Amino acid sequence: MSNTATLALVGDRSPHVVSHTRVPLLLEALATRDRLVLDAYWISSQDAEAAGAVRGFDAVWVLPGSPYRSEAGVLAAVRTAREEGIPFLGTCGGFQHALLEYARNVCGLTGVTHAENDPDAEDPLIEPLACSLVGHEAAVTIAPDSLAASVIGAARTVERYFCAYGPSRHLDTLRAHGLRFSGHDDDGGVRMAELPGHPFFLASLFQPELAGDGTHPHPVVRALARAAVEHAAAPSAPPV
Repeated sequence: MSNTATLALVGDRSPHVVSHTRVPLLLEALATRDRLVLDAYWISSQDAEAAGAVRGFDAVWVLPGSPYRSEAGVLAAVRTAREEGIPFLGTCGGFQHALLEYARNVCGLTGVTHAENDPDAEDPLIEPLACSLVGHEAAVTIAPDSLAASVIGAARTVERYFCAYGPSRHLDTLRAHGLRFSGHDDDGGVRMAELPGHPFFLASLFQPELAGDGTHPHPVVRALARAAVEHAAAPSAPPV
């Protein structure tokens, strides 16, 4: 593949967020090692509030860095990618907000919240983890016959986290409305989610961008890049 694909990096870019500083290294490695060339643009959470902010991109990656300046902007970016079939990856805070968007806009759970954004809310979908995963590595068991399994290529993997919040309530409702939880920790906690029927929609509580030193992109990052290049190469739909 030699097509150049456009990638929207959604988040409030900061030199103090390690995953943000890894992005240039990953993009260079994807181009040189895998011949997957991505033309990446940062879109702040506030700018993502604008209608169609990520429309027209070949992929959307919602990066860590929560609490975001604009929860609404991040949710809008997730929704556009989900509804318009744009390849999507959400990591850490991106995972949390992908679940939040799905719960509100697909499952009708309009009152659910993220406890980091609204600590006094009565119905948080995303709550503080019983044991913080900030700076930890932990095993993830991957569901067979899932997108996650095809991407990672193993039934079990050890991944890096920098996260203190995760999903707790309403998980059965999300499953009943089509979201698949395809990665779990050893205690059964949800660590990955995907959307069957979407060209590429994957989210992880762990941060694949932190794997290694950035010169060998994690399989999840490579898979997003491949999906983006395939999206760029696909023929455009004729005008209506």
